[in-house]
Amino acid sequence: MKKVLFSLAALVCSTALFAQTDAKTAQVATSQPAQTGKKAADVVKFESETINLGKIKQDVPATATFIVTNVSKEPLIIEQANPTCGCTIGDYTKQPIAPGKTGIITATYNAKNLNAFEKHMTVKFAGVDEVKSITIKGEVLNPEEYAKLNPGASDGSVKIVPAGSEVKTVTTATTVKTAGKRTTTKKTAATSVKIAPKS
Repeated sequence: MKKVLFSLAALVCSTALFAQTDAKTAQVATSQPAQTGKKAADVVKFESETINLGKIKQDVPATATFIVTNVSKEPLIIEQANPTCGCTIGDYTKQPIAPGKTGIITATYNAKNLNAFEKHMTVKFAGVDEVKSITIKGEVLNPEEYAKLNPGASDGSVKIVPAGSEVKTVTTATTVKTAGKRTTTKKTAATSVKIAPKS
């Protein structure tokens, strides 16, 4: 009788042990996304993966616009476009991009620190295993050095860019009223550069 009870207990323990192992295996299998094997080049073409913003004025944010074209036969979705540091802000086309159509990814650098910079953003597309890295670079100059290179551009509104490029500067004014009689107006400018494609 002891042998039968011992055998029955061993069978119950073995069954419980294997059931836990199978549950863990099933849990791991369902928690990992399926690998599609697609690469970014299979679905998207970047007009440029690196944009040089050139020499920019300190404290005047500069924005690079990356143009992406859907080269697949299905709508393209940009899932994420994340900068690798806090000095850069990223944004991107949120709607699906139809086959053959274009979308944009922007990277705005705050230009707080002087000297040359190179900043990266990681871009993830839906259904693509590969994470793509894009780059902005340039050099931040103090206001005096910038003014020497761009006479008459003390406000940062003029930039040296390649011929055929599209440059857009937006200046905004914010008026702040305090509890007293004092009113303060703060002007900020942001420059956007779209580099012309190479012929």
